Amino acid sequence: MPERHPRPFGPGATGLEADLGKLIEAGLGLTVTRVEPLDSGLGLRRFFRVATEGEPPTLIVRVEAPEDPAGRPPGLAPEPPLEPLRKFLADLGLPVPRRWGGDATSGTDWLEDFGDCHLAAYVTGIEAPEQHRLYREVLGWIPVLQRATESAASLPTYRRRLDRALLAYKGELFSRHSLPLALGRAATGAERQTVADAFMRIADVVEAAPRQLAHRDLQSQNVMVREAAAPGPAAGAPATSPRLGMIDFQGAFLAPPEYDLVALLRDSYVELSDADVTGHLDWITPQLPSAPDRSDVQLRFDLLTVARKGKDHARFVFAGEARNDRRWAEHLPRTTRALRAAAARVAGLDPALGRLADWIDRLPETPCAG
Repeated sequence: MPERHPRPFGPGATGLEADLGKLIEAGLGLTVTRVEPLDSGLGLRRFFRVATEGEPPTLIVRVEAPEDPAGRPPGLAPEPPLEPLRKFLADLGLPVPRRWGGDATSGTDWLEDFGDCHLAAYVTGIEAPEQHRLYREVLGWIPVLQRATESAASLPTYRRRLDRALLAYKGELFSRHSLPLALGRAATGAERQTVADAFMRIADVVEAAPRQLAHRDLQSQNVMVREAAAPGPAAGAPATSPRLGMIDFQGAFLAPPEYDLVALLRDSYVELSDADVTGHLDWITPQLPSAPDRSDVQLRFDLLTVARKGKDHARFVFAGEARNDRRWAEHLPRTTRALRAAAARVAGLDPALGRLADWIDRLPETPCAG
């Protein structure tokens, strides 16, 4: 991962860090002591941690960036500003960051600092029962979101949805960046059309499903774990307990009730066992407000896994090949295994899905290594 370079803030500070420090000092009346750029993901936004001598002692500055027009298909509404969606989620009781302030001219939001430990890193060092409990806590956020779907009708988020155009876009990404790895050569027009047909078969099922409010990227790197004192621990209990926080929710949209389940349970950063995934699905399905049948949940879960993980696989490959950003190569094996398992289960639904499943089975797990 790229190194971080904390910079003391003072009279000699220059550049964006200096500008952000001055904004915070002027807007919140605080003395800024340090501005630290944070590692970015695949998106274009930038994030900085700002340390101060007051309250809060640290905060996160989120710097908006011009939208990449290639990042969404024509017709899908762009991601709206953070507000009022953040407040809407906070009012639902969901653990989103507090907003300390912001500046419209610079396109910045000044947010509560949830720290650096995300769920993907945290679960590697805990026992299975605690991992299980944390996942159930996050899963519990999903029915809260879905019950609020109609209440969100006045938000720009409500105009965004998983539709045929977006699924076609995901299929095109897979055809362009991942399919050649399975074939060992450039794909023909007919082969790319087969992938497009398979993703339209997924769209047929998605369009028949109820649409619910979804975080859209509720994966383990967007769930932060903060250590907080546990009130009145019982004898022998640990002195601290994790407190979870939700981030990166600006892309929220309407989708089938399984969409966030796929993001969390078929994650590219944490690989859960099939038994754990099945157990979590069994537990959460009765709590979903649309009261879906368990067999419908499984079908849509598998089809959406193919669509989402196919897109993720393509983006990881693209980052390595086009941007020479090798950070994402380590996540390709988990992504590929999730794709293979889901594609195998839905292969019999349609000839195009069957062909797609065959190609997915031939994907190398580490095409970006080296």
